[in-house]
Amino acid sequence: MRRTSVIALALISMLLVGTTVVFYSKYQKSVANYAQLQAEDSSTRMRYSAASSEIAAIQDSLNAIVLGADAVQALPARSQTEVELPPTYHDQVFDRIAALKGAIERTKDRIQELDTRLKKNGIKIAGLEKMIAGLRKSVAEKEEHIAQLTTQVDTLRTRVAGLSTEVEGQQNELAQKQQELATIFYTMGSKKELTRSGVVESEGGVLGLGKTLKPSGHFDDAVFTPLDTDQESVIRIPAEKAQVLSAQPVSSYVLQQVGKDMVELRIVDPKEFRKVKQVVILTT
Repeated sequence: MRRTSVIALALISMLLVGTTVVFYSKYQKSVANYAQLQAEDSSTRMRYSAASSEIAAIQDSLNAIVLGADAVQALPARSQTEVELPPTYHDQVFDRIAALKGAIERTKDRIQELDTRLKKNGIKIAGLEKMIAGLRKSVAEKEEHIAQLTTQVDTLRTRVAGLSTEVEGQQNELAQKQQELATIFYTMGSKKELTRSGVVESEGGVLGLGKTLKPSGHFDDAVFTPLDTDQESVIRIPAEKAQVLSAQPVSSYVLQQVGKDMVELRIVDPKEFRKVKQVVILTT
């Protein structure tokens, strides 16, 4: 009889170890997937940063366009009080493009006025005509340059918008994955209640005596309650006494009686505690 009890206990221990190994393997796989998502998120952020740097380079190119002292002085000054909120970087780029376009238009008008005045006065000097032609060529080059920059900004803006959406999606996926990793499922009840729901089963013993309760491994989701251990660390148990039957490490939680008919399970090491997702609590 004693030998039979020893063998039964050994089998129960092997079953518990096997169950723990399976849950731990699933946990390790979830952690690996989470790490991969983090790496992808980091890569997306790097591409997002590179695109923003390109926009900054375009801003530098715009600042390098010089239209002459008079044209620069003619740029309208903007009062800081006119803007209720600071513009985005993209808006600053487009504002600069608009200002340069305005300066170029004013320069073209001045060139045209000069050419008209010279023709009206009957002044035909090769040097002056050559200078006017050079001014028009310079303006045309700057207009072409600004058109190219505008196209680049539009393209980059589209890329940045796409990257922003991708980053947001990956952040949501990471948050969801983290919540999945952090969530455990618990159930509680008397021996009769847990046995009737199929959550636990009795094993071992002789002639109906000395049987041990253990999780059956066949869980009905309907009888379990989810708990995000990143947000909550206490399970309140309306009973005089309670015992954890599942394979959570005993160092990862404490059971405290907080009232005549109330016990609290406090999770002190969430990472270890949630390696086994299902928590089975026996009440008495």
